Amino acid sequence: MDTEQQKRYARQIALPGIGPEGQEKLLAARVLIIGMGGLGSPAAIYLATAGVGHLVLSDYDRVELSNLQRQIVHNTQDIGELKVASARQHLQLLNPDLKITTLDYQLVDEELHSQIQQADVVLDCSDNFSTRFAINRVCVKTGTPLVSGAAIGFEGQISVFLPDQADSPCYHCIYQDNGQEGDSCSQLGILAPLVGVIGSMQAVEALKLLLGIGDKLCGRLLLLDGLHMDWRTLKVRRDPKCAVCGQVSHENTV
Repeated sequence: MDTEQQKRYARQIALPGIGPEGQEKLLAARVLIIGMGGLGSPAAIYLATAGVGHLVLSDYDRVELSNLQRQIVHNTQDIGELKVASARQHLQLLNPDLKITTLDYQLVDEELHSQIQQADVVLDCSDNFSTRFAINRVCVKTGTPLVSGAAIGFEGQISVFLPDQADSPCYHCIYQDNGQEGDSCSQLGILAPLVGVIGSMQAVEALKLLLGIGDKLCGRLLLLDGLHMDWRTLKVRRDPKCAVCGQVSHENTV
């Protein structure tokens, strides 16, 4: 780190378990964020300001007026722009030292596999089940840590999946892929700060994974009822019959 970086990250470097060595880990890390909407916005902002060296932003939508109620990485003047381009501009103003790669098309098949395999951590900030299941399948196949968040109405949830750990469930262990999509924010609405809370927590979990500190949210599904400000933690177990991770071998897992 140079002198400017030491000043920029001073409050983070001062934390026990991080220090200069931990900050160097962050600067060398690559994180893939899929979805630059309500969840991806705060997650990307905090990962950028924390000094994650390479952010890969994936989203093929454009900024709309209705997005601005909650998607805080975008501004009014960005309406009509690609979300990844708008986000990159904002993030580089916050931290010009970072490398930011933008993918303004849908990640599928080999490209999805390649991007996830290159990432140290993947953040699922998408808004539909088909994307979440696809991300989960590739993360299980590549052994890539996955931080999954979701929010709708007054409710949010977050969990972490660690495919390289024998006892870790995957997303499919909790939710079955029946080919149907759930309700959307346009149908049921969303409280703006709620996605900020969940997205920020995704950033926290990603930083912990990159730094190798703290207790991970693996094997636990954290649920937030924002209307009554009630937090619940559900223990989730790996399903040995899971169609996605049930047949994965962990013989070499330490």
